[in-house]
Amino acid sequence: MKNQRNDTIIFDGECNLCNGVVGWLLKFAPKSLFSFVPFQSPQGQELLLEYGFPTKSLDTIILIDVNGVHTHSDGFLTVIGKIPKWKRFAALLAFIPQMIRDFIYVTASRNRFKWFGASKSCTINFV
Repeated sequence: MKNQRNDTIIFDGECNLCNGVVGWLLKFAPKSLFSFVPFQSPQGQELLLEYGFPTKSLDTIILIDVNGVHTHSDGFLTVIGKIPKWKRFAALLAFIPQMIRDFIYVTASRNRFKWFGASKSCTINFV
């Protein structure tokens, strides 16, 4: 699995916020840049095991690229920074200390179902 063609984003397919972000990425990122994998899928479960993450729940975006595995605010900024039109924005956000960025990220992650709701399955159509 580690020799994948594009950068792989593992996300919570039942999280409306996560699905919204993936939908946004599908709209703005170059088509061949990312592969999207819900953690609930067989491929998602396999990747979580392979990279040492728990398989029952996911509290962060996970980006797997040639430089390794990126999570939390660093993962999000790395994803955004790969989109040509959003590179500068990601670079600006990177000036915020990681401790502050991760506090905001973790707070949003913990409250995402309360604030944005949940779906019984992934709402993104990848076709």
